[in-house]
Amino acid sequence: MLLHQQFIRIAKQYEKKTAIIDKTLNRVVSYKNALIGSLILLKKFDKYEPGFLGIMLPNTAGTVLSVLATLLSGRIPVMINYSTGAAANCEYAQKKCAFKTIITSKALLEKINCPKLDGMVFLEDIMKSVTLFEKLRAALKASLRVESLIKKVHAGDEDDTLLILFTSGSEKNPKGVQLTHKNITSNYNSLIKAFTFSSDDIFLANLPYFHVFGQTANLWVPMAVGMTVVTYANPLDFKTICDIVREEKVTLMAGTPTFFWGYLRNSKRGDFESVRILLSGADKCPDALRQGFLEKHGKVLLEAYGATETSPAITVNTLEFNRPGSVGRPIEGVRVRIENYETSEECAVGEIGKVLVKGDNVMKGYFDDFEQTSLSIRHGWYDTGDMGYMDQDGYLWHVGRLKRFLKIGGEMVSLIRVEDVLEKLLPAEVECCVVEVPDPVKGAKIVAAVTQQIDDKLILKKMSEQLPSIAVPSKFVVLSEMPKMGSGKIDFRTITDRVRDIVQGR
Repeated sequence: MLLHQQFIRIAKQYEKKTAIIDKTLNRVVSYKNALIGSLILLKKFDKYEPGFLGIMLPNTAGTVLSVLATLLSGRIPVMINYSTGAAANCEYAQKKCAFKTIITSKALLEKINCPKLDGMVFLEDIMKSVTLFEKLRAALKASLRVESLIKKVHAGDEDDTLLILFTSGSEKNPKGVQLTHKNITSNYNSLIKAFTFSSDDIFLANLPYFHVFGQTANLWVPMAVGMTVVTYANPLDFKTICDIVREEKVTLMAGTPTFFWGYLRNSKRGDFESVRILLSGADKCPDALRQGFLEKHGKVLLEAYGATETSPAITVNTLEFNRPGSVGRPIEGVRVRIENYETSEECAVGEIGKVLVKGDNVMKGYFDDFEQTSLSIRHGWYDTGDMGYMDQDGYLWHVGRLKRFLKIGGEMVSLIRVEDVLEKLLPAEVECCVVEVPDPVKGAKIVAAVTQQIDDKLILKKMSEQLPSIAVPSKFVVLSEMPKMGSGKIDFRTITDRVRDIVQGR
């Protein structure tokens, strides 16, 4: 199924229903007007070069319509991260995918202090140029019967690339992930069944659309079944988000632990009364966060697991099948294999190994990078680069990135395990991250970064009671804040660089 065609079917079915409540720009858009708006933009986008079209926009109704219009016009959206280094990200994407035009916004560039670059076109200017004739033509086209309208927009195949998303770059340079119509469709179909999503749901769409979590959860799942999406551009505006959830009676929310911590601390009892599903992903969900939502709001925070390359969902916990601490069971149509990282043999139940994934959700490949694609996908199995184990009931337990394991004295040490122990010993407001620092004697040593001064000796003493001596940090360093990616994930690359500079006196 082609997703832009599915949008047309849904828009025709739910014409009078509210499709988008835009809390960024205070607009309400019906499905009928969303269809008309996307058809207007389709004609505007037709004058740009075929192939790829860059999109760098915050979460608004205009962004949703721009993505839809790009697909309807036969182009492929390249979603660009504006949260950090926007100008560099634009130039990187243009060079990597060999395209020129980027649809963006004057208001966004001003807010993030990004200069206008060659190829940038402002959505505000495009909308101002729309004539009455263009509006009438689009409205007339939108009034056609479903199948007649579908014949007048781009066709294609379900294995065609739907969009390009870039990996976070938290560990190395971003890679361009090619996700197909089939990838996203298979993923949201499985999620719809797992959580019994319906057109009656109201989904908060505050996860950035340049991130796969935002694309699937906040755009394609709602558009596939006729939900109302409530868009808001800043997931870090915690108090406002809580107000929006209460006022708009949101029923579905997805986010990262960083975002959910902010919502928990800035919310009042009753703010989440309407919410039936709270889904946390992208990073490990702390026990204290789960407990906090249960105690303050009586809501179960469910943890899921995925990757950009898997569209993203791999495993989920649901209200019916929930094992706190695990990342859930594989969704329908997805197979998970735990493989010994040295022998490549399948691991036994409870044995830690590499997490491999197979299914229609696995990406087509990395754009213009056959070598990295062939290293990551073998015989249809995608190597996530993560470590974990399956329990006897089929729940996956994620124990960290393989790159976040290190060998000290011949033994493998999980930095995630060290963080889990440390996290429970720190005050709730103190964030931590454990990194590897080169050591001339041992080869490597563990250093813990924290966001406040702590009693080092007491914490280390307590850690040594729970961890082997080689896993206890050699020292603590204080960072004023814990660097994060635009998605809310910890930026390990930046943290590691900062900690190494401090330790090595640079």
